[in-house]
Amino acid sequence: MTQHPPRSRGWVIGRLAGAPVIVTPSWFLAAVVLTVVFAPTVRSFAPGLGDGGVMVVAFAFVLLLFASVFCHEAAHAFVARNRGHRVTELAVTLWGGHTAYTGQVRRPLDGALVAVVGPLTNLALAVAFWVAFQLTPGATVPALLLYAAFFSNVFVGLFNLLPGLPLDGGQILEAVVWAVTGSRRRGTLAAGWFGRAVAVAVLGWALLWPLSQGVPPSWVTVMWSALVGAFLWSGASDAMRVGRRREVVDALVAGSLAGPAVPVVTGAPVSDAGRAVAGVPDAVVVVTDAAGAPLGWVDPGAAAAVPPAAAATTPVDAVVVPFPPGSAVDAALAGTELLDHLAATSGGARLVPVTQEGRTTGVLDVALVAQALRGGR
Repeated sequence: MTQHPPRSRGWVIGRLAGAPVIVTPSWFLAAVVLTVVFAPTVRSFAPGLGDGGVMVVAFAFVLLLFASVFCHEAAHAFVARNRGHRVTELAVTLWGGHTAYTGQVRRPLDGALVAVVGPLTNLALAVAFWVAFQLTPGATVPALLLYAAFFSNVFVGLFNLLPGLPLDGGQILEAVVWAVTGSRRRGTLAAGWFGRAVAVAVLGWALLWPLSQGVPPSWVTVMWSALVGAFLWSGASDAMRVGRRREVVDALVAGSLAGPAVPVVTGAPVSDAGRAVAGVPDAVVVVTDAAGAPLGWVDPGAAAAVPPAAAATTPVDAVVVPFPPGSAVDAALAGTELLDHLAATSGGARLVPVTQEGRTTGVLDVALVAQALRGGR
């Protein structure tokens, strides 16, 4: 499961939890490969089936497998929405699937609940398939499919519970470390390193387990283990980078980043603006209405261009750069909420007002926020 990636390319086949369900092109590759891989098992179990029948049964298993993966992702989606997130997509992909959602995880419990429900769904499905298998008489093709679905759900459920990112178990470990230490960054780094260890262990198992049994490793198993290990290593490394960047984002506070501002009421002369900033280095003159609401900021270049003889009669409104409507930022606004607010309201403006308890206390240079973000990469 990934949090808020770019929209996946593919075909929208429906909606769930308010989000589109997307089948990506890579799923078809996975479906073909898994059908071919499972076909020999079907052929050995039911030798009387023709090649066409074998492929149909093998593909039916693939559909059962991906239906289970979809249930896994749907569980993530519904719990994420219940915890206050907006789900943006459920995607079925080469590696199974992912659920994307927006909104910051504010408490360790929320992250743990969203993560654990996916594997638990697979384990519940495994129980259901096992019961259905026990009720199916004889060694039949339906019994084979039910048993295979039982085994695959046990594997998916337990594998996802391994304590390393990007697996669900890694997110649970992240939440535990976060709860114990009070630092989400420490939780992410710990779970990321565990994820890298799991990646190495997957490849090590493919190489060392056969040797311990006195047989050479299967190159097919080693190849698949290497691919899975590379995926896990990459996912863990990405999660660690996101964790470091998240710390930078969380440290952004509007009041701390704001520069000094000196308010001047609309209609005041340009000469008043000049006197107001005298002795206040780097201060910006903010023009407000009679109630103190910020309207815009005085362009120093335009103000300097006003002839001295006219400065006492020219209103500051003639040299003001209007603030975008709704762009005022509360001094306490921080992290992703600050970035979301700027993205939604700044409209490409250079400066936005910073307020506290209805008073204009400063101005925020949007470029300074971007610089702080780049410095944290």
